[in-house]
Amino acid sequence: MEMFSERVKTIDISGIRKMFEGAGPDAINMGLGQPDFDTPEHIKKAAIDAINEGFTGYTMNLGIPELRGALCRKFERDNNFSVSPDEVIVTAGASEALHLALQMLLDRGDEVLVPDPGFVSYPVLTGIAGGKAVSIPPGENLNVTPEAVNELITRKTKAIIVNSPSNPTGTVQTKDEIRGLAEISDDNNITIISDEVYEHFIYKGKHASPAEFSDNVITINAVSKTYAMTGWRIGYAAARKDCVEQMLKVHQYIQACACSVSQKAALAAIEGPQDCVGWMRESFRKRRDILMEGLNGMGIKCVRPEGAFYAFPEVAGEDAPQKLIENGVIVAPGTAFGKNGKGHIRLSYATSENNIRKALEIMEKVLV
Repeated sequence: MEMFSERVKTIDISGIRKMFEGAGPDAINMGLGQPDFDTPEHIKKAAIDAINEGFTGYTMNLGIPELRGALCRKFERDNNFSVSPDEVIVTAGASEALHLALQMLLDRGDEVLVPDPGFVSYPVLTGIAGGKAVSIPPGENLNVTPEAVNELITRKTKAIIVNSPSNPTGTVQTKDEIRGLAEISDDNNITIISDEVYEHFIYKGKHASPAEFSDNVITINAVSKTYAMTGWRIGYAAARKDCVEQMLKVHQYIQACACSVSQKAALAAIEGPQDCVGWMRESFRKRRDILMEGLNGMGIKCVRPEGAFYAFPEVAGEDAPQKLIENGVIVAPGTAFGKNGKGHIRLSYATSENNIRKALEIMEKVLV
């Protein structure tokens, strides 16, 4: 008798993780999607204080009230929409928030429109929830257009996933595009799941949240990227109260609550000084410019990323990612992000300027 469920057997190991195998210890890592900075000191101090004060037990399932209150103020300040504390849930990273949203929304056979190329978790978590992921083809600038979304809607469409700035392309959706997607969701009674974890890393233009235009939105975010806190595992979601109540049902059984100490650290991050965010953003901007200058100098086509810390250049040959790894540069293959990622690689410039320059030298030898 077969031990494993069909649901699990259909899941493959992440194409990003696979590329780390076979890389030497001195390889330049341009495949990892996390800031290479340390968590700011005032945030670490808040966690240490929480431990010393014995704040190490379970918290409310939704998250500590102080943090949810701070998040309400953050949404009003940064995203131009208002929610109450009972419309916010704190999760173990943005990944759990995405999982909860899909579990709450989908019945077997429901369709979710996902950006392609797009983050690896979107189609997999859709499948785990019993749904079917439908790829949204990219626009000229690798963006998601309202026109493309409109053509894919069927009676089975239950949700649209929006990710701006985008992983893996660095594309930033315009305010008009976001408004257009919100109008489509309202007209068709479809929920938008908006992944906004890179919102503070935008180099041109401004971030726009779908929840500014519609209340049929689940806004997902985290402290992971913004404050260099990937390992602290704190994400959060904002949605209508009835949606949060249903998400809570799943959360309380698979997670109970997010880490108590990490919640105190997240509170310090959200309410504390924000100069660390601006400093990281400017560092990423400089690195982006170095990378783009190098790629352009080689004649490698790449849509200029206007957000996040990824570039998605076009490369010849399906073996290009493996060749780069064999020569000491870890990258993620474009196919890890969907069928429309074929012929691309994802480069994370969340590494030092020196590493980027060294990687470009190797790329020129291997790819040109």
